[in-house]
Amino acid sequence: MQLRALIYFNELARHGSMRRAAEKLGIAPTAISRQIENLEYHFGAPLVERDPTGIRLTAAGELLAARSARSLRELDHVRTLIDDLKGLRAGRVTVYASGAAASGLLVPALAEFSATYPDVRFEVVVASVGRSMQALADGEADLAVTLFTPPRTETFVRVRVPVDHAAVMAPDHPLADRLQVGPRDLLAHPVAVPDAAFGVRQALDAQMREAGLPALDPVFTTSALEVQLELARTGRAVLVLPPFSVRRDAAAGTLVARPFRELSIRTHLDLSHLRDRPLSFAAEKLVAVLEHHMPDFCAEAEV
Repeated sequence: MQLRALIYFNELARHGSMRRAAEKLGIAPTAISRQIENLEYHFGAPLVERDPTGIRLTAAGELLAARSARSLRELDHVRTLIDDLKGLRAGRVTVYASGAAASGLLVPALAEFSATYPDVRFEVVVASVGRSMQALADGEADLAVTLFTPPRTETFVRVRVPVDHAAVMAPDHPLADRLQVGPRDLLAHPVAVPDAAFGVRQALDAQMREAGLPALDPVFTTSALEVQLELARTGRAVLVLPPFSVRRDAAAGTLVARPFRELSIRTHLDLSHLRDRPLSFAAEKLVAVLEHHMPDFCAEAEV
């Protein structure tokens, strides 16, 4: 069985179309067909079925797709490590991050890092903490920068910094004149928060229940940080965010952060990677940059 056959099959499984997979690979569709036939002969089972809408994987094909995708990612990772041994300071780093961490911390760090290592390429995926941890486990991500990170035996937390959340709003919002914002204030004003898949929403809902208060009924539910920020800038919503995620807005005077009263939305900002998967040169260097800046960055934002 050849590696090329698995690469072709993986693209076919991703796109569900012989034509689209061929365009992605820059080859003729017949070349993919031949390699799929080789795989089916090797495994002794049909892997794909054709129907009017395109290609559908059989049960055996689904099983192979799940395993082959991870195997190919690991081979790419090994190639990166071999390039490191050869002294090639390039490569690609994939980072999964929460929205608050991506905009507040990761973007400035990547900009600084890229100036020093211009040949490194980055993929940044904004996702919930659950999706980020699964991406690490599946080999899709090299690093994860997350809040409300659940413990997992296969991941190693390289840096952990305590983070408090605050109420964020426009400077002319009625709550902006308060020294602190309480849970009843959140009930009395429109809020924008992510859905229950996100740790901050889970923590907020739990504390409202513990206080014997009605469940929060957010006017806006969105995991898109930029949507939340724009709603707050226009005065339409109060947000629940770590202050470092709105540092630029605070400096520009477009948003303010007020500490909570009778609420304690406290967590950690974690930089994690898999325990048993060696980091590439590029990933290790990025870790060093984040490791250096995270404690000071979060401390400055809390002032």
